[in-house]
Order: sequence, then C-alpha cells, then structure tokens
Amino acid sequence: MSKKLVYIYRGFERFWHWMQAILIFFLAFTGFEIHGSYTFLGYKDAVRYHNVAAYMLIVLIIFAIFWHLTTGAWKQYVPTAKNIKAQLDYYLFGIFRNAPHPTKKTVLSKLNPLQKLTYFGLKILVIPLSVTSGLLYMFYRYPTRHGIDAINVSTLKYIAIFHTVGAILLVVFIITHLYLITTGETVTSNLKAMLTGYEELDSDESSKDQVGEKEINTIIE
Repeated sequence: MSKKLVYIYRGFERFWHWMQAILIFFLAFTGFEIHGSYTFLGYKDAVRYHNVAAYMLIVLIIFAIFWHLTTGAWKQYVPTAKNIKAQLDYYLFGIFRNAPHPTKKTVLSKLNPLQKLTYFGLKILVIPLSVTSGLLYMFYRYPTRHGIDAINVSTLKYIAIFHTVGAILLVVFIITHLYLITTGETVTSNLKAMLTGYEELDSDESSKDQVGEKEINTIIE
C-alpha cells in the first residue's frame, strides 16, 4: 500500500505537547527534591521553581482546553471499546512478531483505542488530581497561618498523598509514552512526526480525511 506524507500535527498541538512534557519533567524533578529524594537546587529554590512551573502548566492547560474545544480536537480523546482487545494483543504479542498494526492513524483519528482510554484518564483524572491537590498544597491555611480562609485544614497529610499519587501516575505515563513512541513504522517515525508535524499515512486512509482535514485547516489557520 502506498504512503502519503500528511500534515497531521498542528503547530499549537506540537508546542503544547513538548511544553507539557518539559513542565511535567521539571515538576517531577523539583517535586522529588522537595520530598527529600536528593539535593540539587536546595529545598527553598526547589519549592519556588516548582510553584512557578505549576502556574505555567495551569496556563498551558487553559490554552489547551480552549484550543481543543474551539477546533473540535477534543473528539480525538473520546474512548471507544472498538478494537481494544486487538490493540492490547498487538502491544503484548503482535509487536514482537512484526504483525500489522490493528488500527490505522488518520488526521481525524490519531489515537488508537488504548491511547484514547489512557489520554482520557490522564485528562479527566490524573492531571486534575495533580493540579487540584497542588493548589490546595500551595494555598492551605493552618489556624496559625495566613492564607485562603476557605482552605483551612489541620493537616496536609492526605493532600500530600493525593499529590504524590498524581505525580507518580504522571511519571509512569511518561515512561510508558517514551517506550510507545518507538513503536511506529520506524523507531523514530513518531518522534519525527511530533517535531515536524508530518507523518506518512496510508494513502487510502489519508484521502478519506481530506474533507475533514480541510475543515480543520479552516478553523485553525
């Protein structure tokens, strides 16, 4: 089957992806230092930089939500039960036998069923858990401390636990993501696509998306 080079990842989409990755790495790096796992920046600086990066991530999330809603890109992340078993079998066994990929990537459907489920959970559960617990952590108010009166707690124990759980889940996701980017047509094809925006797709699949692609281009550009 012939291949066609298609512009599949838009400029903001790539910017959001890489900036989010950098911020999550930095938040994990400073966060584990705050927990006492090692000393590099020093506790005080680690806390300050961690908070700055957290605000940057929140701003990025707000822009990303606006972009996804206005372009309709949010539809990419709606989970579906179709082909989940086939996709799981591919990752567990088929990929090691050089089996064909059970789903085809297109401009309008960039994620396979397991990716949709994973990203949906990330956006609906993990990131909100991390952001919410982090904000509670920053703006808590002990009875003897000035802060936001509405966030008046006697202990940060459970907030800290939730925040740490969210952070660990994000790190696990990133490690898994780093492995999965090597599972494209070639080891570097997925990485290259997220850098340039272009990826080789089956010509018949890409032609099916021409109308939808033109509509997206009109909205975004």
